[in-house]
Parts: sequence; structure tokens; C-alpha cells
Amino acid sequence: MSSAEERTDVPVLTEIIEEGALAAAPATPAADAPGIDALADQLERALLERLGPEIDRVTARAAERARAELTISVLQMVREAVAASMSQALGTPKRD
Repeated sequence: MSSAEERTDVPVLTEIIEEGALAAAPATPAADAPGIDALADQLERALLERLGPEIDRVTARAAERARAELTISVLQMVREAVAASMSQALGTPKRD
């Protein structure tokens, strides 16, 4: 076998690139760790900026419900304590 015959059996670099280019997806730029971290930080800030008002609204609503429940609970405890004190002071049986 001569060297000319051997070369016809082996694809040349341009043939390999052309075949690969047809089958491969478009190349994407390589991502580096600092770039990914910066992108993640930007995404986090953007999401928090958009979600901030909603978080504030939900938090305010939850705080208002908790305040209302606490107020009712404290009022009930005060009523019961006053009733128990009055019953004890007057010597009457405690009401439930």
C-alpha cells in the first residue's frame, strides 16, 4: 500500500469538522464560576425586587391576624382572671 492510498482512507480535518458541524448543536459560550455567581446574584435581586411587595403584604396580613388572635386571647384571660378574683372576693362559686 502506498502512502497516497493510505491518505484516501483517512478523513482530513476539514471533512471531520464539516461532518461534526452538521450534526452538532450550536456552540454555547463556556460559563465560568464567577459569571454564574454574578448571574445568580442578579436573578436573586430581580426576584426579591418583584416579590418584595407581595412578601410585605402577606407578612402584614399574617401579623394582623396574629395580633387579632392574641388580643382575643388576652381579653379572654383577663375576663377569666377578673371573674375568678371577684368570685373569690365575694365568696361565690366561680363561673365557667
